[in-house]
Amino acid sequence: MPAEPTPHGASASGAGSSAGSSGAGASRVGGDETGYRPERSGGWHSGDAPQRLAQTALKDLPWEVGVAKPDAAVVVDGVTRTFGGLTAVAVDHLEVQRGGITGLIGPNGAGKTTLFNLLTGFDQPDTGTWSFNGKDLGKMSPHQVARLGVVRTFQLTKALSRLTVLQNMLLGAQGQRGESFFRALVPGTWRAQEKANTEKAMDLLKRFKLDAKKDDFAGTLSGGQRKLLEMARALMSDPQVVMLDEPMAGVNPALTQSLLGHVKDLREQGMTVIFVEHDMDVVRDISDWVVVMAAGRIIAEGPPESISQNQAVVDAYLGAHHDAPLTVEEEDQVLAQAERAIAREEATDGEVLSTETASADDRRNDR
Repeated sequence: MPAEPTPHGASASGAGSSAGSSGAGASRVGGDETGYRPERSGGWHSGDAPQRLAQTALKDLPWEVGVAKPDAAVVVDGVTRTFGGLTAVAVDHLEVQRGGITGLIGPNGAGKTTLFNLLTGFDQPDTGTWSFNGKDLGKMSPHQVARLGVVRTFQLTKALSRLTVLQNMLLGAQGQRGESFFRALVPGTWRAQEKANTEKAMDLLKRFKLDAKKDDFAGTLSGGQRKLLEMARALMSDPQVVMLDEPMAGVNPALTQSLLGHVKDLREQGMTVIFVEHDMDVVRDISDWVVVMAAGRIIAEGPPESISQNQAVVDAYLGAHHDAPLTVEEEDQVLAQAERAIAREEATDGEVLSTETASADDRRNDR
Protein backbone atom coordinates (compact mmCIF):
# COMPACT_ATOMS: atom_id res chain seq x y z
CA MET A 1 0.00 0.00 0.00
CA PRO A 2 1.60 3.30 -0.99
CA ALA A 3 2.07 6.10 1.46
CA GLU A 4 -0.36 8.96 1.46
CA PRO A 5 0.54 11.76 -0.98
CA THR A 6 2.93 14.27 0.54
CA PRO A 7 2.15 17.99 0.66
CA HIS A 8 2.22 19.92 -2.58
CA GLY A 9 5.74 20.15 -3.98
CA ALA A 10 7.24 17.68 -1.53
CA SER A 11 8.93 14.38 -2.26
CA ALA A 12 8.79 11.84 0.49
CA SER A 13 9.44 8.19 0.95
CA GLY A 14 6.41 6.15 0.06
CA ALA A 15 5.66 3.05 -1.88
CA GLY A 16 8.31 3.82 -4.42
CA SER A 17 11.03 4.71 -1.97
CA SER A 18 10.16 1.95 0.44
CA ALA A 19 11.13 -0.45 -2.29
CA GLY A 20 14.46 1.28 -2.51
CA SER A 21 13.90 3.42 -5.58
CA SER A 22 14.93 6.70 -3.98
CA GLY A 23 18.09 8.68 -4.37
CA ALA A 24 20.02 7.70 -7.48
CA GLY A 25 17.19 5.61 -8.83
CA ALA A 26 16.53 1.93 -9.16
CA SER A 27 20.21 1.07 -8.99
CA ARG A 28 19.90 1.32 -5.18
CA VAL A 29 17.39 -1.47 -4.94
CA GLY A 30 18.97 -4.53 -3.40
CA GLY A 31 18.01 -8.06 -2.61
CA ASP A 32 15.96 -10.64 -4.47
CA GLU A 33 12.50 -9.28 -3.72
CA THR A 34 12.44 -7.18 -6.89
CA GLY A 35 14.84 -9.31 -8.89
CA TYR A 36 17.60 -6.70 -8.89
CA ARG A 37 21.22 -7.80 -9.02
CA PRO A 38 23.81 -5.28 -7.77
CA GLU A 39 26.50 -6.57 -10.08
CA ARG A 40 24.56 -5.18 -13.06
CA SER A 41 24.23 -1.41 -12.81
CA GLY A 42 20.61 -0.37 -13.34
CA GLY A 43 19.69 -3.94 -14.31
CA TRP A 44 16.37 -5.57 -13.52
CA HIS A 45 16.08 -9.31 -14.07
CA SER A 46 12.50 -9.72 -12.91
CA GLY A 47 10.30 -9.00 -15.88
CA ASP A 48 7.68 -6.83 -14.22
CA ALA A 49 9.04 -5.81 -10.80
CA PRO A 50 9.65 -2.13 -11.69
CA GLN A 51 6.24 -1.93 -13.32
CA ARG A 52 4.61 -3.20 -10.15
CA LEU A 53 6.59 -0.72 -8.07
CA ALA A 54 5.53 2.24 -10.21
CA GLN A 55 1.90 1.18 -10.45
CA THR A 56 1.70 0.53 -6.71
CA ALA A 57 3.26 3.91 -5.92
CA LEU A 58 0.77 5.71 -8.15
CA LYS A 59 -2.27 3.57 -7.45
CA ASP A 60 -4.09 5.62 -4.82
CA LEU A 61 -2.99 9.11 -5.81
CA PRO A 62 -5.76 11.63 -6.49
CA TRP A 63 -6.28 12.57 -10.12
CA GLU A 64 -5.23 16.17 -9.58
CA VAL A 65 -2.92 18.54 -11.43
CA GLY A 66 0.34 18.98 -9.52
CA VAL A 67 -0.25 16.02 -7.21
CA ALA A 68 2.85 15.05 -5.18
CA LYS A 69 4.38 11.69 -6.10
CA PRO A 70 5.70 9.22 -3.50
CA ASP A 71 9.21 9.35 -5.03
CA ALA A 72 9.60 12.12 -7.61
CA ALA A 73 12.66 11.99 -9.87
CA VAL A 74 11.85 15.22 -11.74
CA VAL A 75 10.12 18.24 -10.14
CA VAL A 76 9.01 21.33 -12.08
CA ASP A 77 7.91 24.56 -10.37
CA GLY A 78 6.52 27.71 -11.99
CA VAL A 79 8.18 27.21 -15.37
CA THR A 80 7.02 29.60 -18.09
CA ARG A 81 8.26 30.23 -21.62
CA THR A 82 6.90 32.85 -23.98
CA PHE A 83 7.69 33.63 -27.59
CA GLY A 84 6.67 37.21 -28.28
CA GLY A 85 3.14 37.47 -26.99
CA LEU A 86 2.52 33.72 -27.09
CA THR A 87 2.80 31.67 -23.90
CA ALA A 88 4.15 28.29 -24.98
CA VAL A 89 4.60 26.80 -21.50
CA ALA A 90 3.11 27.75 -18.13
CA VAL A 91 3.54 24.81 -15.76
CA ASP A 92 2.78 25.63 -12.11
CA HIS A 93 3.88 22.30 -10.61
CA LEU A 94 4.68 18.87 -11.97
CA GLU A 95 6.28 15.79 -10.42
CA VAL A 96 7.38 12.70 -12.32
CA GLN A 97 7.39 9.39 -10.44
CA ARG A 98 10.71 7.56 -10.42
CA GLY A 99 10.84 4.20 -12.16
CA GLY A 100 7.57 4.62 -14.06
CA ILE A 101 6.47 5.51 -17.59
CA THR A 102 4.79 8.93 -17.75
CA GLY A 103 2.95 9.84 -20.94
CA LEU A 104 2.78 13.51 -21.91
CA ILE A 105 -0.12 14.15 -24.26
CA GLY A 106 -2.01 17.11 -25.68
CA PRO A 107 -3.14 18.71 -28.93
CA ASN A 108 -0.61 20.05 -31.43
CA GLY A 109 0.87 23.30 -30.11
CA ALA A 110 0.18 22.38 -26.47
CA GLY A 111 3.82 22.99 -25.49
CA LYS A 112 5.00 19.41 -25.00
CA THR A 113 8.21 19.62 -27.02
CA THR A 114 8.97 23.08 -25.62
CA LEU A 115 8.73 21.62 -22.11
CA PHE A 116 11.11 18.83 -23.16
CA ASN A 117 13.53 21.45 -24.49
CA LEU A 118 13.41 23.36 -21.21
CA LEU A 119 13.96 20.33 -19.01
CA THR A 120 16.96 19.13 -21.04
CA GLY A 121 18.75 22.46 -21.48
CA PHE A 122 17.97 23.03 -25.16
CA ASP A 123 16.00 26.15 -24.19
CA GLN A 124 15.80 28.40 -21.14
CA PRO A 125 12.55 29.50 -19.45
CA ASP A 126 11.46 33.00 -18.58
CA THR A 127 10.70 31.96 -15.00
CA GLY A 128 10.69 28.88 -12.81
CA THR A 129 12.88 26.07 -11.55
CA TRP A 130 13.16 22.37 -12.26
CA SER A 131 15.30 19.66 -10.72
CA PHE A 132 16.39 16.05 -11.03
CA ASN A 133 17.09 14.07 -7.86
CA GLY A 134 16.91 17.37 -6.00
CA LYS A 135 19.64 18.97 -8.15
CA ASP A 136 18.69 22.20 -9.90
CA LEU A 137 18.99 21.89 -13.68
CA GLY A 138 18.49 25.58 -14.41
CA LYS A 139 21.10 27.24 -16.65
CA MET A 140 22.69 23.88 -17.48
CA SER A 141 23.62 23.07 -21.07
CA PRO A 142 22.28 19.89 -22.70
CA HIS A 143 25.52 17.94 -22.28
CA GLN A 144 25.64 18.80 -18.57
CA VAL A 145 22.06 17.60 -18.12
CA ALA A 146 22.92 14.39 -19.99
CA ARG A 147 25.92 13.77 -17.74
CA LEU A 148 23.64 13.92 -14.72
CA GLY A 149 21.55 11.11 -16.22
CA VAL A 150 18.72 12.84 -18.12
CA VAL A 151 18.78 12.13 -21.86
CA ARG A 152 16.27 12.67 -24.63
CA THR A 153 15.44 11.73 -28.18
CA PHE A 154 13.89 14.00 -30.79
CA GLN A 155 10.75 13.92 -32.88
CA LEU A 156 12.99 14.46 -35.92
CA THR A 157 15.87 12.09 -35.37
CA LYS A 158 19.37 13.50 -34.94
CA ALA A 159 21.42 10.58 -36.29
CA LEU A 160 24.63 11.72 -37.98
CA SER A 161 24.02 10.54 -41.54
CA ARG A 162 27.64 10.37 -42.69
CA LEU A 163 28.81 8.27 -39.77
CA THR A 164 28.17 4.55 -39.53
CA VAL A 165 25.62 3.12 -37.14
CA LEU A 166 28.38 1.91 -34.81
CA GLN A 167 30.14 5.28 -34.88
CA ASN A 168 26.85 6.97 -33.94
CA MET A 169 26.59 4.62 -30.99
CA LEU A 170 30.12 5.30 -29.76
CA LEU A 171 29.37 9.03 -29.69
CA GLY A 172 26.89 8.41 -26.87
CA ALA A 173 29.45 6.97 -24.44
CA GLN A 174 30.41 9.23 -21.54
CA GLY A 175 33.89 10.19 -20.33
CA GLN A 176 35.90 8.82 -23.24
CA ARG A 177 39.61 9.17 -22.48
CA GLY A 178 40.58 9.31 -26.13
CA GLU A 179 38.79 12.64 -26.53
CA SER A 180 41.67 14.34 -24.71
CA PHE A 181 44.34 15.59 -27.15
CA PHE A 182 47.31 14.39 -25.12
CA ARG A 183 45.77 11.06 -24.13
CA ALA A 184 44.87 10.44 -27.75
CA LEU A 185 48.63 10.36 -28.47
CA VAL A 186 49.03 7.45 -26.03
CA PRO A 187 46.76 4.63 -27.26
CA GLY A 188 47.42 2.56 -24.17
CA THR A 189 45.35 4.98 -22.07
CA TRP A 190 42.17 4.54 -24.06
CA ARG A 191 42.24 1.31 -26.09
CA ALA A 192 40.70 -0.80 -23.32
CA GLN A 193 37.91 1.70 -22.76
CA GLU A 194 37.19 1.93 -26.48
CA LYS A 195 36.99 -1.86 -26.69
CA ALA A 196 34.54 -1.93 -23.77
CA ASN A 197 32.45 0.83 -25.37
CA THR A 198 32.39 -1.05 -28.68
CA GLU A 199 31.23 -4.23 -26.97
CA LYS A 200 28.53 -2.30 -25.14
CA ALA A 201 27.41 -0.63 -28.38
CA MET A 202 27.21 -3.98 -30.15
CA ASP A 203 25.16 -5.46 -27.31
CA LEU A 204 22.69 -2.59 -27.62
CA LEU A 205 22.56 -2.88 -31.41
CA LYS A 206 21.76 -6.57 -31.07
CA ARG A 207 19.02 -5.76 -28.59
CA PHE A 208 17.52 -3.24 -31.04
CA LYS A 209 18.12 -5.59 -34.00
CA LEU A 210 20.47 -3.16 -35.71
CA ASP A 211 23.69 -5.16 -35.40
CA ALA A 212 23.54 -6.19 -39.07
CA LYS A 213 23.58 -2.46 -39.95
CA LYS A 214 26.61 -1.55 -37.82
CA ASP A 215 28.80 -0.65 -40.79
CA ASP A 216 26.06 1.10 -42.79
CA PHE A 217 25.84 4.87 -42.88
CA ALA A 218 23.10 6.11 -40.56
CA GLY A 219 21.65 8.11 -43.46
CA THR A 220 20.69 4.88 -45.23
CA LEU A 221 18.41 3.69 -42.41
CA SER A 222 14.64 3.90 -42.57
CA GLY A 223 12.76 6.32 -40.33
CA GLY A 224 11.87 3.59 -37.85
CA GLN A 225 15.44 2.29 -37.75
CA ARG A 226 16.70 5.81 -37.02
CA LYS A 227 14.30 6.00 -34.08
CA LEU A 228 15.72 2.72 -32.79
CA LEU A 229 19.28 3.96 -33.30
CA GLU A 230 18.58 7.18 -31.41
CA MET A 231 17.07 5.29 -28.50
CA ALA A 232 19.97 2.83 -28.43
CA ARG A 233 22.52 5.67 -28.57
CA ALA A 234 20.81 7.37 -25.62
CA LEU A 235 21.33 4.22 -23.56
CA MET A 236 25.09 4.35 -24.14
CA SER A 237 25.28 6.99 -21.38
CA ASP A 238 23.53 4.77 -18.78
CA PRO A 239 20.74 7.31 -18.15
CA GLN A 240 18.37 7.38 -15.21
CA VAL A 241 15.67 9.40 -17.02
CA VAL A 242 14.88 8.89 -20.72
CA MET A 243 12.69 11.46 -22.46
CA LEU A 244 11.22 10.33 -25.78
CA ASP A 245 9.62 12.90 -28.11
CA GLU A 246 7.02 11.07 -30.23
CA PRO A 247 9.04 7.84 -30.59
CA MET A 248 6.31 6.26 -32.74
CA ALA A 249 5.82 9.19 -35.15
CA GLY A 250 6.35 8.16 -38.77
CA VAL A 251 7.36 4.64 -37.83
CA ASN A 252 6.39 1.67 -39.99
CA PRO A 253 3.65 -0.30 -38.19
CA ALA A 254 5.91 -3.35 -38.34
CA LEU A 255 8.41 -1.54 -36.11
CA THR A 256 5.86 0.07 -33.77
CA GLN A 257 5.47 -3.02 -31.60
CA SER A 258 9.24 -3.37 -31.43
CA LEU A 259 9.58 0.22 -30.24
CA LEU A 260 6.83 -0.28 -27.68
CA GLY A 261 8.63 -3.29 -26.31
CA HIS A 262 11.86 -1.33 -26.01
CA VAL A 263 10.14 1.52 -24.16
CA LYS A 264 8.64 -0.95 -21.67
CA ASP A 265 12.06 -2.57 -21.30
CA LEU A 266 13.55 0.77 -20.20
CA ARG A 267 11.22 0.67 -17.19
CA GLU A 268 12.14 -2.93 -16.49
CA GLN A 269 15.77 -1.82 -16.25
CA GLY A 270 14.82 0.69 -13.57
CA MET A 271 14.79 3.84 -15.69
CA THR A 272 12.25 6.65 -15.51
CA VAL A 273 10.59 7.28 -18.88
CA ILE A 274 8.74 10.40 -20.04
CA PHE A 275 7.35 10.28 -23.55
CA VAL A 276 5.25 12.43 -25.87
CA GLU A 277 2.68 10.57 -27.94
CA HIS A 278 -0.57 11.23 -29.81
CA ASP A 279 -1.74 7.63 -30.26
CA MET A 280 -3.99 6.99 -27.28
CA ASP A 281 -3.83 3.22 -27.78
CA VAL A 282 -0.06 3.45 -27.26
CA VAL A 283 -0.51 5.73 -24.25
CA ARG A 284 -2.96 3.35 -22.59
CA ASP A 285 -0.74 0.37 -23.36
CA ILE A 286 2.52 1.50 -21.80
CA SER A 287 1.83 4.42 -19.42
CA ASP A 288 1.70 4.20 -15.64
CA TRP A 289 0.66 7.87 -15.40
CA VAL A 290 -0.52 10.43 -17.96
CA VAL A 291 -0.05 14.21 -17.94
CA VAL A 292 -2.21 16.29 -20.30
CA MET A 293 -1.15 19.69 -21.64
CA ALA A 294 -3.23 22.27 -23.52
CA ALA A 295 -2.21 25.83 -24.45
CA GLY A 296 0.99 25.45 -22.46
CA ARG A 297 -0.69 24.43 -19.20
CA ILE A 298 -1.24 21.09 -17.52
CA ILE A 299 -4.97 20.50 -17.41
CA ALA A 300 -5.11 16.93 -16.07
CA GLU A 301 -3.07 14.14 -14.48
CA GLY A 302 -3.93 10.57 -13.70
CA PRO A 303 -3.66 6.93 -14.74
CA PRO A 304 -4.46 6.18 -18.39
CA GLU A 305 -8.00 5.03 -17.63
CA SER A 306 -8.82 8.37 -16.00
CA ILE A 307 -7.99 10.51 -19.02
CA SER A 308 -10.92 9.49 -21.22
CA GLN A 309 -13.24 10.29 -18.31
CA ASN A 310 -11.93 13.85 -17.90
CA GLN A 311 -14.18 16.39 -19.63
CA ALA A 312 -11.43 19.02 -19.77
CA VAL A 313 -9.24 16.60 -21.73
CA VAL A 314 -12.05 15.64 -24.09
CA ASP A 315 -12.86 19.30 -24.73
CA ALA A 316 -9.17 20.15 -25.30
CA TYR A 317 -8.89 17.48 -27.98
CA LEU A 318 -12.33 17.57 -29.56
CA GLY A 319 -13.99 20.82 -28.48
CA ALA A 320 -16.91 21.33 -26.13
CA HIS A 321 -20.29 19.76 -26.97
CA HIS A 322 -18.67 17.46 -29.53
CA ASP A 323 -20.88 14.60 -28.40
CA ALA A 324 -23.39 16.26 -26.04
CA PRO A 325 -26.96 16.77 -27.30
CA LEU A 326 -28.03 20.41 -27.47
CA THR A 327 -30.87 21.67 -25.34
CA VAL A 328 -33.94 23.28 -26.94
CA GLU A 329 -32.63 26.73 -26.00
CA GLU A 330 -29.20 25.99 -27.50
CA GLU A 331 -30.81 24.69 -30.70
CA ASP A 332 -32.87 27.89 -30.97
CA GLN A 333 -29.74 30.00 -30.51
CA VAL A 334 -27.85 28.06 -33.18
CA LEU A 335 -30.77 28.35 -35.63
CA ALA A 336 -31.13 32.06 -34.94
CA GLN A 337 -27.42 32.64 -35.53
CA ALA A 338 -27.59 30.67 -38.78
CA GLU A 339 -30.64 32.64 -39.97
CA ARG A 340 -28.93 35.96 -39.20
CA ALA A 341 -25.81 34.83 -41.07
CA ILE A 342 -27.91 33.83 -44.11
CA ALA A 343 -29.79 37.15 -44.02
CA ARG A 344 -26.50 39.07 -43.94
CA GLU A 345 -25.15 37.09 -46.89
CA GLU A 346 -28.34 37.65 -48.91
CA ALA A 347 -28.31 41.37 -48.13
CA THR A 348 -24.64 41.62 -49.12
CA ASP A 349 -25.27 39.68 -52.35
CA GLY A 350 -28.23 41.94 -53.16
CA GLU A 351 -26.14 45.07 -52.64
CA VAL A 352 -23.35 43.71 -54.84
CA LEU A 353 -25.83 42.75 -57.57
CA SER A 354 -27.48 46.21 -57.48
CA THR A 355 -24.09 47.90 -57.73
CA GLU A 356 -23.04 45.73 -60.68
CA THR A 357 -26.36 46.42 -62.48
CA ALA A 358 -26.05 50.18 -61.94
CA SER A 359 -22.48 50.11 -63.25
CA ALA A 360 -23.55 48.22 -66.35
CA ASP A 361 -26.36 50.76 -67.01
CA ASP A 362 -23.90 53.63 -66.62
CA ARG A 363 -21.53 52.08 -69.16
CA ARG A 364 -24.38 51.62 -71.70
CA ASN A 365 -25.48 55.24 -71.23
CA ASP A 366 -21.92 56.43 -71.79
CA ARG A 367 -21.84 54.63 -75.14
